[in-house]
Amino acid sequence: MSRIGKQPISIPDKVSAQISGQHITVKGPKGTLEREIPAPIEVAQEGDTLVVKPTDNSRIGRQRHGLCRTLVANMVDGVSQGFQKRLLIQGVGYRAQAQGKKLTLNVGYSKPVEIEMPEGIDVAVENRNVEVVISGINKEVVGNVAARVRAVRPPEPYKGKGIRYFDEQVKRKAGKTGK
Repeated sequence: MSRIGKQPISIPDKVSAQISGQHITVKGPKGTLEREIPAPIEVAQEGDTLVVKPTDNSRIGRQRHGLCRTLVANMVDGVSQGFQKRLLIQGVGYRAQAQGKKLTLNVGYSKPVEIEMPEGIDVAVENRNVEVVISGINKEVVGNVAARVRAVRPPEPYKGKGIRYFDEQVKRKAGKTGK
């Protein structure tokens, strides 16, 4: 049995969970999230906690036990607190601008790169247009959008220019030595 899957998920005060078969809906102050839980797993509400259990002892049930528990826990955290990813832009003249649901990146290409944000994702630019903050209630979507933004200009190892996660360490290379 999964160590993570065994742990119950506590539900905060302003959050409510509704379970109907394999479908779970979590509502909170930040919004609503829905998800279908795969077949050999069931979610049960016991008081103010959610418990995730496999219905049988099959291999796929054991594999998905911890995954489904983490997915449900992320739903509860998302509707109560939300998630955010911070990106840092490094390079001379590199900057970002946010206009509503659109992020415009000037990162050394001949034209600016525009990225449209999906539904439920907010973007903000801080600290002299070099910090991008992507926030939302769905952890999976926030991570995917942050990865898409980083992929526009990943950090290069010689000068460190590019878009990186805020806590990411880029391993630097020495480069050529001239005679």
